[in-house]
Amino acid sequence: MSADPQAVTVHAIITPRPEHVAEVEAEMRIMVRETRQEPGNLRYDLLREQTPDGTVRFHVQERYRDLDAVQAHRDSPHYQAYRAKAGAWFQEAPQVTLLTDVALGD
Repeated sequence: MSADPQAVTVHAIITPRPEHVAEVEAEMRIMVRETRQEPGNLRYDLLREQTPDGTVRFHVQERYRDLDAVQAHRDSPHYQAYRAKAGAWFQEAPQVTLLTDVALGD
């Protein structure tokens, strides 16, 4: 993948309360399907981690054409519906990091 100065990668870590893991995963599967259809989305992957102590975390790796596409995602009905439902299901606030490509030159 070559560097794109406008593209934005988002990495989110979501830690649900143990009793809400299934609900969060079900809602995130809907997010994957819906987000991949957004015109500005280039990639949206959901990964699951289970730590040795049994904690489940979901990692979401997203890539968008630009910051406007990130905002369009956040404004989308499916994202708003997810946030309205899922907030109480989290053990802690999601950790969200926005990243941009580093041009490495020739």
